[in-house]
Amino acid sequence: MDYKKASKEILDKVGGVENISNMTHCATRLRLTLRDSSLIQDEQVKKIEGVVNTLNKAGQYQILIGTNVPKLYDEFENLVKGNNEESIKTNEGNSQGIVSKIFSAISAIFAPLLPALAGSGILRGLLILAEQTGLISEDSGTYAIINVASMSVFYFLPVLLAFTSARRFGADPFLSALIGAALLNPDYVSLMGETGNGATTSFLKIPVVLMGYNATVVPIILSIWAFSYLYKFLEKKVPETLKLVVIPLVSLAIMVPLTIIVIGPIGVYSGEGVANVVNWLIERSSILTGILIGGGWSILVSLGIHWAVNPIMINNVSTYGFDYIVPYTFACNFAVIGVTIGVFLKAKNKKLKNFAASGFITIVLSAIIEPVLFGLLIKNKKLFLAQIIGGAVGGAYLGLMKVVTSAFVFGSVTTFPAFVSDRELNFLNAMIGLLISLIVGIVLAYIFTKKDEELM
Repeated sequence: MDYKKASKEILDKVGGVENISNMTHCATRLRLTLRDSSLIQDEQVKKIEGVVNTLNKAGQYQILIGTNVPKLYDEFENLVKGNNEESIKTNEGNSQGIVSKIFSAISAIFAPLLPALAGSGILRGLLILAEQTGLISEDSGTYAIINVASMSVFYFLPVLLAFTSARRFGADPFLSALIGAALLNPDYVSLMGETGNGATTSFLKIPVVLMGYNATVVPIILSIWAFSYLYKFLEKKVPETLKLVVIPLVSLAIMVPLTIIVIGPIGVYSGEGVANVVNWLIERSSILTGILIGGGWSILVSLGIHWAVNPIMINNVSTYGFDYIVPYTFACNFAVIGVTIGVFLKAKNKKLKNFAASGFITIVLSAIIEPVLFGLLIKNKKLFLAQIIGGAVGGAYLGLMKVVTSAFVFGSVTTFPAFVSDRELNFLNAMIGLLISLIVGIVLAYIFTKKDEELM
């Protein structure tokens, strides 16, 4: 794929540089906020080489590219920057609704970290498996080193999120990373002593309730969002000759105490509150939750709003060491895999069979369902229903057995190690649940597919 050529063609078909109000990308999609959506030549965009499908939802024009979207985004960004960058920053806040801005922000903040989170999660699962089978002793240096390699992304999550949040909110990324690092500084951690969360100290005679911030998500995002306003104010008011010293000085002097005293505790309690509500619902009716998420996850993905759930899963893994929701997303993915197999076995159309085969390989290896979702399921309601039923049935079993993952990963064969857990039969029940989703997807897709079915 020629990313430079594709980005030029996309820019031309969405109304040019002047029509771009904001831009970002997630794991598979280029997400554009446009000033005038009537200028979009949607059918022409879909014909561009490398474009799988498009979606115009929640104030965003989403162009599905696949896992290579970061490369296209770099080229697209180069075309826009220099010509319209200031205009984008000025109009960004006015061009989206609140819900759209939240989803856009979550997507932009977490998307760059997903490979690191997924890779670390798989490594963690393999380490647990090696320890349980006796290949590695938990007391050995080998275990300790691999454990550090797999868990550092969670421990230092505030630093990583600070950096990506700064890029999204328009603050200095390195100062933002320092704010995150301050929350993990051993001297700060030592203030909590043996008490931990809830320990108290004072700052300029102001009482301070101390919290631990390693592996947290919400506090640093709120902090950098607040910092972005301070940073932009300082950028405008501080003379150019003093910026090098004054902006970092004032930023750190204000934001680190403000985060520790006010923003951090609010973020910790609010993040834990949301996670506790979700986990309480799962504990109360795990079967119903499995049906809803296993069957409905593809709908959330199709609308691009699944990003709102990802931080909850990440928070669960980093806080509790496991998560109930990730297995349900596996159920969805394996139902999609089943649909591709059913279509491949039944259909005679060569183009459709090739599409199903390529979709199968993509999901099995990388867990990316969007090509099949947009290229086949959304266009064929019967097959979409087959996938929803398959995901719901498999999700119900996973919920019944209370299957968990020990890491935040995407659902594919390569991420099975995430199901390795201290919980008895967790891995076996996970495989049974996913097999159920797979078989139901295959059977229903085979029934619903006509032999002369074509790729729409």
